[in-house]
Amino acid sequence: MLNKEIMNYLIFGVLTTIVNIALFWVMVSYFGWNYQIATVFAWVLSVAFAFITNKRFVFNSQSFAWSVIEKELIQFYFFRVISLLFDLFLMYLFIELVHVGEIYAKVIANIVVILINYMASKWIIFGKARNSSS
Repeated sequence: MLNKEIMNYLIFGVLTTIVNIALFWVMVSYFGWNYQIATVFAWVLSVAFAFITNKRFVFNSQSFAWSVIEKELIQFYFFRVISLLFDLFLMYLFIELVHVGEIYAKVIANIVVILINYMASKWIIFGKARNSSS
């Protein structure tokens, strides 16, 4: 059975993914950007959205002390950079080598990225702050 945290993560994960894919699609389809540049642009904006929603609504990290926020931000972006590298690699793999359409490749890559991000947020980024404040 899914608990409240997992349900919230899924809801905000879906919203973050929609933000990511929609921005990617607009940049590629309407502005003709290269898929790699569009991926990075969409990533930057969707990670900012994800940090706020994960901190506040998913993992209930209640501290707004700068030292806690700074630590969470650094860890959050560190792990998101790792997942961005997975995203870029998977996009290259599926588009250039497997010849899957760009949007399909983006959806597949995002599924992998969501799993990586949940594990990092749950056990490393927000888990320590939540456990130390209890």
